Amino acid sequence: MAVTGDETESATTADMSSYQIHSPTSRLSKMMGNSPGSLPSPQELAEEASRKRELRLLKNRESARQCRRRRKEHVQSLETLLATMENQNKKLTEASKGILFIWHTRLQFSHLPLIDSCSYFNG
Repeated sequence: MAVTGDETESATTADMSSYQIHSPTSRLSKMMGNSPGSLPSPQELAEEASRKRELRLLKNRESARQCRRRRKEHVQSLETLLATMENQNKKLTEASKGILFIWHTRLQFSHLPLIDSCSYFNG
């Protein structure tokens, strides 16, 4: 996400206004000034640390937002799958009850002799 040179990139979020993201090298060179031997002041170091912290927090918020979105989609897909499986289970249970009814009916009448349809009509 770092940008080279003096270019900047705006990152916007729903709860935050835009942030300017600078490349670390361009920011450091601006902090050090034109003289190569000078070191950044404690205030400049604190500002840089604060900027890095804000950037880290911004990235963390966005990552958390995406995680919550993905989790919500996953839960919704699981709920859809659950509803489908419950419906299928209901249908299978009803079919099983029908088969058991037929089986029990045949067992109840198994002691009766089988009637040959031809002998019934032939007299």
